[in-house]
Amino acid sequence: MIDRVEPVTQNPDLVGVNVERPPPPALTNQQSTIWAKRQHAVCVRHAYKTYGSKKNPNHVLSNLNMTVAKGTIYGLLGASGCGKTTLLSCIVGRRRLNEGEIWVLGGKPGTKGSGVPGKRVGYMPQEIALYGEFSIKETMMYFGWIFGMHTSEINERLQFLLNFLDLPSQNRLVKNLSGGQQRRVSFAVALMHDPELLILDEPTVGVDPLLRQSIWNHLVQITKDGNKTVIITTHYIEEARQAHTIGLMRSGKLLAEESPHVLLSIYNCQSLEEVFLKLSRKQGQANGSNNEANISNNISLATINWGKKDSVYVTEESGVVGLNFHQSKEVLITDANGHVDVGLNGKAATKSEMSQVCDDCTDCSQWTTMGKMRALLQKNFLRMWRNVGVMLFIFALPVMQVILFCMAIGRDPTGLKLAIVNHEVNYTNLTYQNCTYEPGCKFSRLSCRYLHLLRNNTIIKNYYPDPDSAIEAVKTGHAWGALYFTENFTDALVARMALGKDSDEETLDQSEIRVWLDMSNQQIGIILQRDLQLSYQDFAKDLLEACDTNPKIAEIPITFKKPIYGSSEPSFTDFVAPGVILTIVFFLAVALTSSALIIERMEGLLDRSWVAGVTPAEILFSHVMTQFVVMCGQTALVLIFMILVFGVQCKGDIGWVITLTILQGLCGMCFGFVISAVCELERNAIQLALGSFYPTLLLSGVIWPIEGMPGILRYIATFLPLTLATTSLRSMLTRGWSIAEADVYLGFISTIIWIVAFLTISLLVLKFKRG
Repeated sequence: MIDRVEPVTQNPDLVGVNVERPPPPALTNQQSTIWAKRQHAVCVRHAYKTYGSKKNPNHVLSNLNMTVAKGTIYGLLGASGCGKTTLLSCIVGRRRLNEGEIWVLGGKPGTKGSGVPGKRVGYMPQEIALYGEFSIKETMMYFGWIFGMHTSEINERLQFLLNFLDLPSQNRLVKNLSGGQQRRVSFAVALMHDPELLILDEPTVGVDPLLRQSIWNHLVQITKDGNKTVIITTHYIEEARQAHTIGLMRSGKLLAEESPHVLLSIYNCQSLEEVFLKLSRKQGQANGSNNEANISNNISLATINWGKKDSVYVTEESGVVGLNFHQSKEVLITDANGHVDVGLNGKAATKSEMSQVCDDCTDCSQWTTMGKMRALLQKNFLRMWRNVGVMLFIFALPVMQVILFCMAIGRDPTGLKLAIVNHEVNYTNLTYQNCTYEPGCKFSRLSCRYLHLLRNNTIIKNYYPDPDSAIEAVKTGHAWGALYFTENFTDALVARMALGKDSDEETLDQSEIRVWLDMSNQQIGIILQRDLQLSYQDFAKDLLEACDTNPKIAEIPITFKKPIYGSSEPSFTDFVAPGVILTIVFFLAVALTSSALIIERMEGLLDRSWVAGVTPAEILFSHVMTQFVVMCGQTALVLIFMILVFGVQCKGDIGWVITLTILQGLCGMCFGFVISAVCELERNAIQLALGSFYPTLLLSGVIWPIEGMPGILRYIATFLPLTLATTSLRSMLTRGWSIAEADVYLGFISTIIWIVAFLTISLLVLKFKRG
C-alpha cells in the first residue's frame, strides 16, 4: 500500500496556523525510480507532445507528469482541447510522445510483453466506435475473441452485462439502438474482458443523469478490491467527486493531482469548478511572469496556505499534490535532460536494465492468434453480407463493364454517309437515274461499276448535283466525305490504261476519283479510306477478270502471308482486351479497399481495435483475405464473359492467365490499402484513386502501344503496375506464349514486386502514423 506522509508539526500551538513551506524541487530534478514507476497503474513523466511543423508547433502536452495508483478511480478533468484525449491515446500506445516516458501496468506501452495495447486495458473512446451492422451479441463476440476469450466465457459475460446495463435483446443491431443504448454497449465492450485498467474517455457525455450515476456506482464497486484501476475523463467537473484522485488539466498541463475533498479543503472552495478556476488563474499569472525559474509544469500546492484540519503533502514523484513513495535508499542518476532515474536495490539503472524492464512480463504476444483472425475475418465478411445491395453491385459492375466494352469497342462503324457526285449520269429527283453498267468486259459507265462494288455495309450513298453542294454537306456534318466522278471518267480511265506512261495530265486528272474526307474523327476517316481503296481494288480485279486478264495485276506487289500471330483482319478488341481485363480487375480492387480503413478510422473503430491488441499487420491480412475472395469472384466473371461469351481469343495456358489476373487484382487491392492508409478522409481517397486511373490507363499500353511514346515517358510507363502485366497477358492470349518467355514472366515478376512494395508501404504508414 502507499503510505501517506503527514506534515511534521514541531509545535502543537501551530496546529491550524498557515505555515510557509519551501517550494518543492523543480520537476526536472525530482527523482523517479523504475521500481516506483512499475508499481503504479499509470506513470507519466516529463511528457511532451506537439503537432504541426517545427517552426510553428502546437503544444498539446507540455512537461506533463501524472501518477495513477493501482486500485483507484482517477478523474482527468479539463475542457475540450486541453489534451485529455491525446494523453489517453499515448497511454494506450496509439500515439508516441515527442519527449518523456509513460509506464502502464509495469511496462511501456507497445513494448513486448507489456499487454498494452492489448487485453490488459479496456478502452471506451468518445465516439460510439461500434459496428452498426453487428448485433449486440456479434459485437461482444468480436471483441471477446480479440481479447482471447472462449465463446462460452463471452456468452456468460454477455448475459451479465445485458442485465447489469439494462441492454435490449442481444440480437438487436447496434445501428437500430438509441444513442444511450449504444453508449451502454460501448461501455459493455470495455468491461467485457474484465481488464486491469479501464480507460473511459468522456463516457457520460449526453447520457441520462440516472445512467451517469449508475456508471459511477459501478466504477466505485469494481475498484474496491484494489485490483482494478479506472481513468475517466469528463466535462462535468462536479461528478468527479466520487473519484479517489482527480487531475485538473489545462493547456496540456496538470494543475493539480489530489483527492477531491483535499482540494476543496486546501482552496477553501465549495466546488471543484472553483478550485479549477483558482488554479487556472495562478497558471495564467505564472505563464505571464518573466522569471521562468518559478514556472513549473504543475502548480504545486506546497506554495499555498492550507487550513488547520487538512494535512497537505507533496509527492516527490509528480510535483503536484498527490501520493508520496519512499525513495530514501535509492541511488539517483541523471540523464542529459536533467531527469532522474533510479535502479532497483539502490543501484543506478543501466541502459540494459532500462531496455529490459519488461522481461518479466509473461504475456508476450505472438504475431497473431486464431481468436483475432477469427474475429477480424468474421467482421469483414459479416459487414459485406449485411450490405447485400453493395455486394450485388460489386459483382454486377465487372460484368457490366465487360459487356459494354465488348459491344462498344472494336467494331467497324456503320451507316457512314458519303456525298457522291457522278457527272457520267444525269441527276434527277435527288438521285442518279439509270446508273447501270454492262457486266463483262465492257468499258462503259465504269463509275457506276465502282459504286456498285462500294461496301454497302459501311457506307450510305447520298447523291448531290455538284461538287460544291457535296463538299458543303461534309462541312455541315451531313456527310463524312464527298466523292466526285468527272463526266469523262470512263473514257479517261480507259485511255490511262491503254496509254500507260504516255498519258497526259488531263487524262490522268479526268480518270481520278476525287475524295474529300472529314478527318476530324480519325477512326472513321481511316475506315473510309480503307473501304474506298479496297473497293477500287475489287473493281479493278472484277474488270480484269472479265477481260480474261490475271486479276493479280491490279494488286499492290506486296504479298502479306498468313500472320505468325493474330489474324489477317486484326480486331482492335483483341488488342485492347488484355489491358482492359487487367484494368477492370485492378481498379475494382482499388475501389474495394481504398476506403476500407478510412471508414473504420473515422468511426473510431480502427483505434478501438488497435487498443484491443490488433496489429496493423493483422488488420491488413484480414482485409486481404476477405477482399481476395471477392476479387476471385470478380476475376472469374470477367474472364468468363470476355473469353467464353464474347469470344476474345485465348491461345495460351488459361491457368497462367487466371493467375496473372488474380495477382493484378491483389496488386490493386494493396494499392487501395496504401490510399486508405495515407488518406484521412474518404473524399481524398476517392480523388486519389480516380486521379491514378487515367494516367495508369494511358501510360500502360492498354489503348495505345508504349512504343508510340517519347523516350522518357516510355521508360516511366514501363515501370507502372499494369504495363508489363498487360504485355504478358497479351502475349499469352494472342500469341499463346508460355511462362518461359521473358515478355510473359516479367509481367508476373513486376506484379509481385508491386504487391510487396504496396503492402510494405501500407504497413509502415499504419505503424508509424500515430501523430
